This record gives sequence, structure tokens and C-alpha cells, in this order.
Amino acid sequence: MRRRSFIQSGTAALSVVGLALAGFPAMMSDTLAAESTSLLRQQINANVREALMRLYDVVNRSKELIARANGVLVFPEVLLDPFIVEEYGEGALHVGGKNAGYYSMTSGSIGLQNEKSKDIIFLFMTRDALNSFRNSKGWSVGESVPLLKLDVDKEIHRRMVTAPVEAIVLTNSGVMGDVSVSGINVSRMKI
Repeated sequence: MRRRSFIQSGTAALSVVGLALAGFPAMMSDTLAAESTSLLRQQINANVREALMRLYDVVNRSKELIARANGVLVFPEVLLDPFIVEEYGEGALHVGGKNAGYYSMTSGSIGLQNEKSKDIIFLFMTRDALNSFRNSKGWSVGESVPLLKLDVDKEIHRRMVTAPVEAIVLTNSGVMGDVSVSGINVSRMKI
């Protein structure tokens, strides 16, 4: 009797170990995916902070404008893929100074080909515009989203901000005022 229970116990133990080992690759895969997602979030957050700091350095009064916006969607380091002539970027939406989600964007080339990357920033100036964006399944930027223009002192004044959504395109050369952001497609990232 004792021998039989020992064999049954041993078999049960081996079964448990076998099941645990069978699930081990899946657990490792889940752990690696979670760490990868965490690293991606950290990288996007760092790049968004850097893009906003560049904006504050280049454009006078931009910090005040960001504070007035209901939401700010920042795509730092948007890159051009030369093989398919499409731009791609990953960024974050900030509402009330806090991260409110991660997004990706694609578009045909919207800028000068000699720029390696650019920062694209959307300012949701009204609560309705922000809510419309957040409730959409995917957002396509239309002609109604103008680029903010700067005055001769590289400043933005209140009277210059008139649309519910405004855009800023910033390169190493400064703010671009001669491009269109129409045609950009934005999707929420599941990270």
C-alpha cells in the first residue's frame, strides 16, 4: 500500500513539474513582452519630454500655449521611410500634464527630404476637439488643422490660435510653416 502511494505521489509530482515546465515558455514570453512594453513606454515618454523641451527652447511662449491646451499629442522623432516614402512616429497624448495614452502616426512625406526627423505636435484647444479625438477609432488629420505660425520674434500670441486643433512641426532647423499635416493617420497603440 505504501509503495503504491509513493508511486502515485511521484507520478503526481512529475505531472505537476511537467505542467509547470510546459507553461514556462509562455510565462517567459509574457514576462519579456511586459518588459518590452515597459521599455517602449519609457522611451516614448523620454522622447516626448525632449520634444517639448526643444519646442520651449525654440518658440517663445510655447509653454504657456501648451498649458492652455486641453490636450497635447506629441509625436517626437517622426522618421521618413525612404523605401515606401512614408513617415512613421510613436507618441503620447498628455491631458492635464499627465500621460493619457500612446499613439502611432503614419502619413506620406509631409516635409523636407533633407530633415532626418521632425517632431509633430497637435494641440487640442477645445474640450470638444479633444473628446472627438479620444472617442474616435482612428483619427485622420484634415485640412481644418492648421500649422501655427510664428511672428517675427518667434512667438505665438493668443490671437494666432484660432482653430480647435492646431499643429506644430519642429525640425532641427526650427518650426516649419510651409507644410501641411493633412493626411496624417493616428491610431491608439495597445501598450
